Amino acid sequence: MEKSKKSSLIKRAVSSVILAPVTLFLLFLGAPFVNLFAILCGTLLSWEWATMVPNKKNALYAAAYTSSVVVICMMPAEFIFLTLAVMAIATIIVAIKSKGEEHRALLVLGVPYISLGIGSLVWFFALTNSLLLIWFVLIVWGVDVGAFIVGTTVKGPKLAPSISPNKTWSGLIGGVCVSAIVSYVYFVALGINFAPYFAAFAGLLAVIAQCGDLIESKIKRHLNLKDSSDLIPGHGGIFDRVDGLIFAAPFAIVGFVVFFVMVG
Repeated sequence: MEKSKKSSLIKRAVSSVILAPVTLFLLFLGAPFVNLFAILCGTLLSWEWATMVPNKKNALYAAAYTSSVVVICMMPAEFIFLTLAVMAIATIIVAIKSKGEEHRALLVLGVPYISLGIGSLVWFFALTNSLLLIWFVLIVWGVDVGAFIVGTTVKGPKLAPSISPNKTWSGLIGGVCVSAIVSYVYFVALGINFAPYFAAFAGLLAVIAQCGDLIESKIKRHLNLKDSSDLIPGHGGIFDRVDGLIFAAPFAIVGFVVFFVMVG
């Protein structure tokens, strides 16, 4: 193994060992820690997006992104239409102020992408509880870890070579299987019913999370970037770590709403 690659893997492992337990502990504590942690992540994402997308007014865009995500994270779920109105206003402001920018579309996209993504995690927590939010985080981590291990071991045909050359179909299948297994074991360990149903749902969410990963890769490739930032040693930026989470979160909400309706 190349020395630089080995060093990167060591940094990645150390960062994961430190950040994973802290993240899970904060999620387990519930409100208001979940909301405050979401605001922290949303603020960092806002800074990353305003920095990685070339522009002339990064402070203004970062402020607009942050303002929208803070309101969404702090406002009770029953005021969802008010929070969406704030997001719409922030989007309009960025659309107006970004006139003439080379990457105007991406700058405008930053508002709903960050706000709805992070906001959906908070709404998912409000709809369910800390244990199910931890479940969701674990299955997305599961697909990332499974895809990496299986993909680098088995290799095989590329999943999307023009977007992310290192991703393989074997990695995707392996990641989906790991997510499903993690979900099943988690529900059985907690004594929660419907473990097979949620294992299947976890597999679906794993595929959706990988789509979010590919979308982020496409954006970075368009901008000629390797990582969204260098905030996390061995991992890149916050966006590099939560791309699948924030993309799959709205679908997780829909799935649980359907489930709650079905079980009455």
